[in-house]
Amino acid sequence: MKAFLVGLLVILGVSLLAGLGVLLFPFLLVLGFAIRILVLVLICLFSIWLVGKLVLILIDALKRKEQKSV
Repeated sequence: MKAFLVGLLVILGVSLLAGLGVLLFPFLLVLGFAIRILVLVLICLFSIWLVGKLVLILIDALKRKEQKSV
């Protein structure tokens, strides 16, 4: 009888976790899309910052070159 109750408890636990996984699956899909969009936005912001930084470095280098020649 003890083995039967333990087996029943294990089967109920597994089915409960499986049901919870099925219920959370749409949430995980939406979360995956949200994270993908967040990563794309962060990459865009980083690339804009990097282009601005490179332009400022280039302008500074041209000013120093211009001051040396004058």
